[in-house]
Amino acid sequence: MQHPSNPFKTALKSGRPLIGLWQGLASAYTVELCAGVGYDWLLIDGEHVPNTLQTILAQMQAVAAYNVAPVVRPASNDAVQLKLLLDIGVQNFFIPMVQNAADAQAAVAAVRYPPRGVRGVGTALARAAKWGGVSDYVTRADEEICLICQVESTQGVQHLDHILQVDGVDGVFIGPADLAASMGYISTPGHPDVIAVIEQSIQRIRESGKASGILQSDINQAKKYLDLGVDFVAVGVDAVLLRRAATELLAKFKGSIDAVVTVPGSAY
Repeated sequence: MQHPSNPFKTALKSGRPLIGLWQGLASAYTVELCAGVGYDWLLIDGEHVPNTLQTILAQMQAVAAYNVAPVVRPASNDAVQLKLLLDIGVQNFFIPMVQNAADAQAAVAAVRYPPRGVRGVGTALARAAKWGGVSDYVTRADEEICLICQVESTQGVQHLDHILQVDGVDGVFIGPADLAASMGYISTPGHPDVIAVIEQSIQRIRESGKASGILQSDINQAKKYLDLGVDFVAVGVDAVLLRRAATELLAKFKGSIDAVVTVPGSAY
């Protein structure tokens, strides 16, 4: 069996914008439901969601039969955690809170085998290698990994150009909520100063030739970012969609139910 190519990594180079949906319910059942809708990619969140290695594995297995790319955000930029995710078959990573080139270099090293990296070799035990069934896994795995660094602070923005220069970084995802907080606008993420920094950052990423991405559930703002040339956009979050729909339905029968308040410019 030969190592398959990574369709998400290939699609990022196609010039076609990729529309994704955030998965925050930590459920293989709901992830599979969303996998059949038609999104290009689904983000399985391990940073702000009570996912474990086992629940992430179950979600990876649930979407495997569908034409959608699973992307995983680990809890942190940790080589041991990344090794385990790699071995269960994760190829696409969003690495949170990348602050500088050193952080980016550490992430690149964690997802690559020696001598280019520090990933441990254990293919006979790994789902990613079909438990030794993929004959060229160790020689192909590195090139099929897609590594996206999340820049979501003023420090990260300051070092953005250096992060983009790191070999092995395929793109940068702007984290708008944390960026707004680091700029002093935690309750007003749609502040013009925040939007200006995001748009300037998108332009810098595009000029580097690497892929740019963002999470934005406000439809008009998401379309604006797409018009600016963003390559991949998450346009919603499953937990938010469910709560909003459930609240709006109940409000039709109980008029006193408070509507879900959406903060202008909020990513979620």
